[in-house]
Amino acid sequence: MFELTAGGTETVLYSFTGGADGGAPDAGVVTDPEGNHYGTTVFGGASNAGTVFKLGASGTETALYSFTGGADGSQPQVGLVRDSEGNLYGTTEIGGTSGAGVVFKVDTGGQETVRIHWGSGRGIPQGKPDQGLKGQLYGTTAGGGPSNHGVVFKVDTSGTETVLHNSAGRAGARNPAAGLVLDSKGTLYGTAVYGGTSTE
Repeated sequence: MFELTAGGTETVLYSFTGGADGGAPDAGVVTDPEGNHYGTTVFGGASNAGTVFKLGASGTETALYSFTGGADGSQPQVGLVRDSEGNLYGTTEIGGTSGAGVVFKVDTGGQETVRIHWGSGRGIPQGKPDQGLKGQLYGTTAGGGPSNHGVVFKVDTSGTETVLHNSAGRAGARNPAAGLVLDSKGTLYGTAVYGGTSTE
């Protein structure tokens, strides 16, 4: 992980070893008011299935949670969202009861809870989820849905998933594989890999 000043000076804050500390931090980080950074690694950890990590303001790295590759998920390839209480939320590429990934929560004590096990044929949860009122999470999948072009979904605190939109492809959005932004009116904004009038 690195820091880049406004003047263009780069400083390496931490170099991952690929071992217990994690490896391949593909996504961005989220920062708390104290200057600690939180993110995910695709590999490494106790089972080489990825981690949720914390990089302290002093440069000390801690693997808050190591995925086992089983029901808890595996290979979290996207960033995290942090709530006001310090809980972290994200998605994994694979793992879970169907092997299709999970939406998870890691609390301040490093305890992981699966909010939803992604079902077979539902697509792969992609992008950093966004959090709305009352702890609801919003996200996207690459693939899945009636046309297999992805969906926009909501997961509430009880683990109930609601599909808000099925991507139909053609001139519409297809494979919305990035994260979402939720505004104060409840409108979601995102991007899609394919679709649109020129399919690009």
